[in-house]
Amino acid sequence: MPSTPTETQSRTDGVSLSHGLKQRHLSMIALGGVIGAGLFVGSGAGIAAAGPSIVLAYALSGLLVMLVMRMLGEMSAAYPSSGSFSAHAERAIGPWAGFTAGWSFWVLLCTAVGLEGIGAAKIVSGWLPGTPEWAWVALFMVVFCGTNLAAVKNFGEFEFWFAALKVGAISLFLVLGLLAIVGVLPGTDAPGTSNLTGEGGFLPNGGEGLVIGLLASVFAYGGLETVTIAAAESENPVRGVASAVRTAMWRIALFYIGSMAVIVTLVPWDSKEVVERGPYVAALDHLGIPGAGQLMNVVVLVALLSAMNANIYGASRIAYSLVRRGEGPKALGRVFGGVPRFAVLASSVFGFLCVLLSYWRPNDVFPWLLNMIGAVILVVWIFITVSQLRLRRRLEREEPEKLVVRMWAFPWLTWVALAGMAAVFVLMARQPETRVQLYSTGGMTLFLAAVGYAWQKARAKQQTDR
Repeated sequence: MPSTPTETQSRTDGVSLSHGLKQRHLSMIALGGVIGAGLFVGSGAGIAAAGPSIVLAYALSGLLVMLVMRMLGEMSAAYPSSGSFSAHAERAIGPWAGFTAGWSFWVLLCTAVGLEGIGAAKIVSGWLPGTPEWAWVALFMVVFCGTNLAAVKNFGEFEFWFAALKVGAISLFLVLGLLAIVGVLPGTDAPGTSNLTGEGGFLPNGGEGLVIGLLASVFAYGGLETVTIAAAESENPVRGVASAVRTAMWRIALFYIGSMAVIVTLVPWDSKEVVERGPYVAALDHLGIPGAGQLMNVVVLVALLSAMNANIYGASRIAYSLVRRGEGPKALGRVFGGVPRFAVLASSVFGFLCVLLSYWRPNDVFPWLLNMIGAVILVVWIFITVSQLRLRRRLEREEPEKLVVRMWAFPWLTWVALAGMAAVFVLMARQPETRVQLYSTGGMTLFLAAVGYAWQKARAKQQTDR
């Protein structure tokens, strides 16, 4: 196959990205990036469906995510790139694969920016009744678009403090919860195992409930890929990726699985408060923490704003990388002051367009868009897995010194991860509410793959004609 441009081979204007992210930025992004709004808000529906077995659901999906992060870390440490998995897919499979993985993820991130803006605006509007939600979304967009336009270190500083607040909040929650569980928190009695074994037992809704909880937990892990994108603009990309990947296991175990265990031990899984107010608020209310609802609203707002900031950044860098490899409009690859500003603007505008669609076409276009991105993260994980299978052997044969991070028990655990993803696809096809997402995402993926393949063949023909 004819060679295709890579980020190191192709430049749009002779200027490349800066390396303004410090190690402390990357370390905190890795630590706090795992704590998303999906954990604080979306986990309530999973608990309502799975009951105490939500802990098992998060553990199973967490194992899958750990394997994916290890594979991605291996490739990103060997080939640091702002395109992350998209660049790896192109290197391992072909330009069509990089095109498909990159642009589908760009659509996912930009749509997520809009959704997070809507969620943040609802919280602020609740504090300030009468203020229009769209105006708050516009304000948040302007702030974070401006932050990302200025310099990458601004993104790093925002994420550093956002992550610090999230880590501090969830760490305090875990400490208070554990003290209450063992019965040493003043004013509380140790619940024992009554909430884990009562009200229907550990699996109150059987295997079907566990499946719904498992699907909810899989998508709560979205966003972990940002650290491998950001690493390309850090002072030491290889060290940054290696450190982030090696600590992924305990971060997932502590923040996700640990907090789910604390919640279902403290609060009855079928409590209406878990869904209506959120599981963390329900747990804090149970402990008698004054102002728990407003306190968690602040934390959720921070998580949403952090996700907006990170997703604008991630979308702009994915777009930049695609253009640098000749797979998108050249204007999006122009760099000013070390920042791909046109890519930042395009990603922010697309995100705000999604917000407008939620008001203009809430019953047809907007739900269609949400369904289309519903399973993108699984598609990306499959590209990561197949890419690692192919690149690992190439690295061992040609550049073994670049294997700073190694996938465990290769290739067996890689195949286990791929089987796990196939199982999730089957489970999605069995559930009516996720089946439409699976088919919509599949349609978008096939369309992008066809466009990418046609572009690849056209480019190959151009090179042959020369």
